[in-house]
Amino acid sequence: MIKPPRILVVDDEAIARITIEALLSAENYEMHFAENGEDGIAKAVEVQPDIILLDVMMPGLNGFETCRKIRSMSVLAEVPILLVTALDDRESRMTGLKAGADDFITKPYDIFELQVRIKNMTRLNRYRMLTEQREEMQILHLELVTAYDKTIEGWSRALDLRDKETEGHTLRVTEMTIRLAQAAGLDGETLLQIRRGSLLHDVGKLGIPDSILLKPEPLTEAEWKIMMQHPVYAYEWLVAIEYLRPALDIPYCHHERWDGTGYPRGLKGDEIPLAARLFALADVWDALTSDRPYRQAMDSEDVREHILNGSGHHFDPRAVEIFFSIPMPVQNRVP
Repeated sequence: MIKPPRILVVDDEAIARITIEALLSAENYEMHFAENGEDGIAKAVEVQPDIILLDVMMPGLNGFETCRKIRSMSVLAEVPILLVTALDDRESRMTGLKAGADDFITKPYDIFELQVRIKNMTRLNRYRMLTEQREEMQILHLELVTAYDKTIEGWSRALDLRDKETEGHTLRVTEMTIRLAQAAGLDGETLLQIRRGSLLHDVGKLGIPDSILLKPEPLTEAEWKIMMQHPVYAYEWLVAIEYLRPALDIPYCHHERWDGTGYPRGLKGDEIPLAARLFALADVWDALTSDRPYRQAMDSEDVREHILNGSGHHFDPRAVEIFFSIPMPVQNRVP
């Protein structure tokens, strides 16, 4: 429920305070009162009003001095101040403006003028506060997204460190997949989700025992069945994180094949999300053009031939066309 605007009236004359309260009684305002400048400042700090009606002619701190003090306080610097004065000369108005007042109303004031000015000033102040709150929320959201993305990057580095054979692989295939996605006409939020999905493509391997993941010899049939579960593990872990659900296509589907012989679900053709189809090409390219302990990187022409032979079988033919339409990165040979 939206709270009513808070109005603080600072006036040393009781009759003036009672009159303003009576004039505004028909409106939905939360009224607060103070009898002098010092009390007015203290009350303003306490209630954080939406507008301050400040009498000029008061003993002790007059309205101009009170206004200056309020403007010097960070917690009150943006609160609109309407000076209520019997003075109607240019010099007084200039003094008030220099002190930080936003507007003036002259005694004796017209009830309709008073109501309109207060309504407009409270509305503008509420709008300003809402705008500031939205900006703060946007900043907080950006900081949160940045923290999430840094966490994702940390996970990807941890995965690479676990499997020394593929060190640097994640960042390379992420960059390559983004280039492919851009060439395919994808942009904006879609590219952001593709980047996240690429960084997390092998997160499911955290559920694969080291004895299988790091085994130097060929895997047995039983071990392969376990290895082929890593996309499922990735899905089960990430689907519970609403922020990462749009990025699931690559971790869950990057081992699917165009002809339906992939895993874990045997998806075929356009059943496979486009992001996963593009990633599959980047993944194979990086694997074949990188040195491994058990083999050297393949020559570029041999890799091209391998990918072309896989078009329509392993790979989406259209994705292959896109792949060969962009410059190829250098091979990842160990010096």
